[in-house]
Amino acid sequence: MLDRPLRSALYIPGSKERALEKARSLPVDVILFDLEDAVSPDAKIPARDTLYAALEEGYGPRMTIVRINALDTEWGKEDAAAVAAMNCDAVLLPKVNGPEDVDALARRVPDKAIWAMMETPQGVLNAAAIAAHPRLEGFVMGTNDLAKDLRTRSRAALTAALQHCLLAARSQGVAVVDGVYNAFRDTDGLRAECEEGRDMGFDGKSLIHPAQIEIANACFGPTEAEVALARRQIDAFEAAMREGQGVAVVDGKIVENLHIETARATLAQADMIARLESA
Repeated sequence: MLDRPLRSALYIPGSKERALEKARSLPVDVILFDLEDAVSPDAKIPARDTLYAALEEGYGPRMTIVRINALDTEWGKEDAAAVAAMNCDAVLLPKVNGPEDVDALARRVPDKAIWAMMETPQGVLNAAAIAAHPRLEGFVMGTNDLAKDLRTRSRAALTAALQHCLLAARSQGVAVVDGVYNAFRDTDGLRAECEEGRDMGFDGKSLIHPAQIEIANACFGPTEAEVALARRQIDAFEAAMREGQGVAVVDGKIVENLHIETARATLAQADMIARLESA
């Protein structure tokens, strides 16, 4: 999962046929089809059929993840049964408090990857155990719900929770996507938060509006300069190895094997992004 671009993950209501159709033309890496918060109670049951039909038509190279309602709600268990038959890559479970919640979903959805919304204090504290679940492939940070439970309005107050989930995810090779930025018309604020999330180590940003895709893709994807540097590092290191040296020097900086692993990952991501954009 970590080899796949996850720069942008856009929420799309599973009940809105027009939005579901438009999503097929968006340059987004991941579509988070929502049966939970974005769907009103009276539309939740018909949304399952609407989403099933849309997914049958396919979404090209985009990763498709369906967020169901929590299993302890009146819709959750039937959502799980419905998504088990859908043509999607994974199912996203909200309000995950511990690995037992993942177990409960895994029994109902035996053949899909499972992602967890990390949006409760208990879930954050249990992040390592959740990430270690054998069916778990990704975290999506639910920063709005987490902020509500922590009684804060500050992103800075979430730093410990964000870093804790990042540590847990990386310890198990699990993908992790940052939470949403609510002011979708505030491009400067979005860019700043994307850059912060990228620098912290997130794989991408969850989004609430198509207008946010371009900035997320730019911030979480490698730049031309980073790709060029990666190639120069690999070339210099391979030349040093041929001469019996264990390190190389590029732009006055030591380049060791660990830097080459990062450089090769950068080139692999750039290649995959290019293939996605040409599909």
